[in-house]
Amino acid sequence: MALKLVIIGGGSSYTPEIIEGIIQRQDTFPVNEIVLVDIEPGKHKLETIGYLGKRMIHQANANIKLSWTLNRKEALVNANFIATQIRVGGLKARAIDERIPLKHGFIGQETNGAGGIMKAFRTIPVLMEIAKDVQEICPDAWIINFTNPAGIVTEALLNYSRHEKVIGVCNIPFNTQHSTAELLNAKPEEVQIEFIGLNHFIFGKKILVDGENRTEEVFDRLINREANYTPANIMPLNWSRTFIQSTKLLPNPYHQYYFQTETVLQKDLHAYKENGTRAEVVQQLEESLFDLYQQPELNIKPKELEKRGGAFYSKVACSLMDSIYNNKNDIQTVNTHNHGTITDLPNDAVIEANCVITKGGPKPISIGKIPAPVKGMIQNMKAMEELTIQAALSGKYEDAYNAFVMNPLIQDEKKAKVLLDELLEAHKSFLPQFKL
Repeated sequence: MALKLVIIGGGSSYTPEIIEGIIQRQDTFPVNEIVLVDIEPGKHKLETIGYLGKRMIHQANANIKLSWTLNRKEALVNANFIATQIRVGGLKARAIDERIPLKHGFIGQETNGAGGIMKAFRTIPVLMEIAKDVQEICPDAWIINFTNPAGIVTEALLNYSRHEKVIGVCNIPFNTQHSTAELLNAKPEEVQIEFIGLNHFIFGKKILVDGENRTEEVFDRLINREANYTPANIMPLNWSRTFIQSTKLLPNPYHQYYFQTETVLQKDLHAYKENGTRAEVVQQLEESLFDLYQQPELNIKPKELEKRGGAFYSKVACSLMDSIYNNKNDIQTVNTHNHGTITDLPNDAVIEANCVITKGGPKPISIGKIPAPVKGMIQNMKAMEELTIQAALSGKYEDAYNAFVMNPLIQDEKKAKVLLDELLEAHKSFLPQFKL
């Protein structure tokens, strides 16, 4: 059987990890065609990744045809899976998302706060067009989205596009599971964490190792500073004994932005003055990665890729596609419709939750109510996400302003307007829906 994967954003530095994942799964997930797609400004990177991918496939002696193109519609013909990993405006746009909020005394981060909202504004219309093409050309294909902000983007596609086969993925649950396993001297596959919440805003309620409840042990080790499961793009900060003991929840690294805001802001301002924004640091890392990718003797995914903060997104995506194809009925943490999984959120809200993965897609495992200490925050975040989607689709200034004001990292009605106006002007070439 022919099995075709299309990678939109194929010129991304993460693509070698997807190709590696496909090669490693040839026995169970026999993809025999991969098409990389990008846009004209990314043509050089696309070609670089394409030639590296061919060398990787040749080195592995895998039966995979790899090609690349700037013609998205042509690439989608007969596709079974589509991985979306785009960055509208590139790292230059990300740098603006980080720099302008920092200048005004707010967190500057690509998926949280003002920067995250702006990324959604730029990204959602583009992915809506992609979903339209998928529905028309290959309606049975699954879109596996790991374009950030993944939860918001996935909800926009599921609720407002005609294509229903969309799943969002993130590397944070994967990283948390593996780091928790290391903490407990266990194998990652032995660890199961009951997650509750939203993308980049999930908490661990319960940690099981081979069915044994080890939650309190993990909390003790967190309190005693024995754990550090922070992605490369987030500076590690410790959690207080009081926070862990009171909430009785396992936080994820992004919670630092919301529960240690002033400390993170000061660290980010210091880092900005010393080394520039995180985006500017990543630009330098990207340049070195692509220099490495162009070396004709390189025929495997280089270890240096793991220095990128989003490393392992691709591993998560490959595992998900493998499980759908094989109807594995295993448990993975993905972004999908709530459908009553969390009783305190609407059915059509997209949550990040443990799901049984079937050939028909993810089936969320019932969670129940949100724990009282974080109920208000999660509901506030979901409401803000809905406002962000509304603004991205409507292009109305008032909708955008509402999203800014209600974002927990802004919530200042006067400064929100200053931030919004400056960011809309800076990004206007990528925001055609806003009549500026």
